[in-house]
Amino acid sequence: MDIILPEAVGTFLLVLLGCGVVANVVLAGTKGFGGGWLLINFGWGLGVFAGVYAAVDTGAHINPAVTFGLWAAGGDLADGIDATVGNVLLYIVGQFIGAILGAVACWLAYKQHFDDEPDPALKLAVFSTAPAKRSYGWNTVTEVIATFVLVFVVIAFAGTPSELGPLAVALLVVGIGASLGGPTGYAINPARDLGPRIAHAILPIKGKGSSDWGYSWVPVLGPIIGGVLAGLLADPLLTFLPLD
Repeated sequence: MDIILPEAVGTFLLVLLGCGVVANVVLAGTKGFGGGWLLINFGWGLGVFAGVYAAVDTGAHINPAVTFGLWAAGGDLADGIDATVGNVLLYIVGQFIGAILGAVACWLAYKQHFDDEPDPALKLAVFSTAPAKRSYGWNTVTEVIATFVLVFVVIAFAGTPSELGPLAVALLVVGIGASLGGPTGYAINPARDLGPRIAHAILPIKGKGSSDWGYSWVPVLGPIIGGVLAGLLADPLLTFLPLD
């Protein structure tokens, strides 16, 4: 529970606020309807900001790609938390619990708007990502690159004063969304995409349509590959190109 609970709470806040900003922008009749892509980027960034603060005791991974990346890097997962298989699994369990519950809470907050929205694709878009151009190979490449940036820079932040960490990661997520989010919606987090997709599948959402399981592996595999690559390359690259 020392790992699961903080990661669950942090990921809950991330997904609640992140899916919440998408709901506010895409569901008809909301106060933020039509707010645009940049509003979504900032909403997800601030969701990360809140989640990182809530999960500070575990190093605030709130993302399996970060957990796998730190594991691949060979150091501890956080201060006092060894990089064992058991601990990695505890992180991921907490992250998925939080992601599913965060998506459920978002649905409850926007229940009336979900009921009134006629387009099933927009309802699914609140929960999970979908590509602008569907090409599983290239979509995976996009997620690998975007997640590599996330995890590589998170590892580079290791020497940043702790009080700046949440803001730095939040702005990083905004930047990734604005720069690399166009092709796939930048999942960059398997729990953030798969957890809400599971919630979409099991919730009694009026007229919800398909959960698009055919695409669901892309925002899981791509971020894991990107995170692991960042973990493996961070030390040699940061040693060769010191950022301090």
